[in-house]
Amino acid sequence: MPKIKTRRAAAKRFVATGTGEFKRAKAFKSHILEKKSPARKRNLRKATLVSKSDYKRVVKMLPYA
Repeated sequence: MPKIKTRRAAAKRFVATGTGEFKRAKAFKSHILEKKSPARKRNLRKATLVSKSDYKRVVKMLPYA
């Protein structure tokens, strides 16, 4: 069996936690920030976990995580 390649784009975006979940950064924080409230921008800074519906896709992209 050959080795499976890791998707490098996914490797840069997701970090595996100790419990086997994946951490990710939140979207919508790169531009058009004037109209967003300070509280909303503050919440976008925090990391969050990958949802259950996307978990399988992330695992496929990161076989050795």
